[in-house]
Amino acid sequence: MPTKTEIEMKNLIRCIAVDDEPLALDILIDYIGRIPFLKLEGTFDNAMEAMLFINGREVDLIFLDIQMEGLSGMQLMRVLSNPPEVILTTAYDQYAVEGFELNAADYLMKPISFERFVKSVDRVFQKRQQTAGISDGASPLSQPPAAAETFFFVKTENRLQKVFFDEVLFIEGQGDYLRIVTPRRRIMTLTNFSRLEQILPSDRFMRVHKSFMVAIDKIETIERNRIRIGEMLIPVSDSYRKDFFRRVTGGDE
Repeated sequence: MPTKTEIEMKNLIRCIAVDDEPLALDILIDYIGRIPFLKLEGTFDNAMEAMLFINGREVDLIFLDIQMEGLSGMQLMRVLSNPPEVILTTAYDQYAVEGFELNAADYLMKPISFERFVKSVDRVFQKRQQTAGISDGASPLSQPPAAAETFFFVKTENRLQKVFFDEVLFIEGQGDYLRIVTPRRRIMTLTNFSRLEQILPSDRFMRVHKSFMVAIDKIETIERNRIRIGEMLIPVSDSYRKDFFRRVTGGDE
């Protein structure tokens, strides 16, 4: 009978992270370190060095940025004769179809939330277990997490900015940008509401207008279809009104 250590080693997924953005790479390193079955074998800021590493070592999974100087992530996938599993990471959604045509295991949009990251690596774990014919190989991630995520990252200017959920008052759309408002600062980020809705906890945040999302626990008053948060009056539009009032009151308006 195999020992516990042998079972753990069999389930171990050896991975590398490839990204030319240092802050994005730091986030991947942090996330990987929290997953019990992931073993980080190396990090790279370009695809050429990653390719040389892969050709000389056993690698089960690559976290791979798409747009990089020189060899792109897509090009790396094409030139590898026997590529490992690949989870693509990018700030651009136009490559999704091409990524899946190249058999990418998943496609993570930046900024990547830890919850979304966990779902992605759990999918790879389950696939490997099924391929190996292991029926009792339950993922360690199927257990309740020790603690809920308390923050997320957004891209602003040339950096990734950490934002704590508890700080956010509301989020306002301003053209191609979103303005995340906290008591201490205003953060402008080139992203969209759809992406933030995937990151923010749905039990704490809600869209109330095409241009506004609010933190439910920060609402002070609601009057005449307007929400007051601090000095800001935020409209509740017709398309969101019914769901909003059902959410905050348990019934209709």
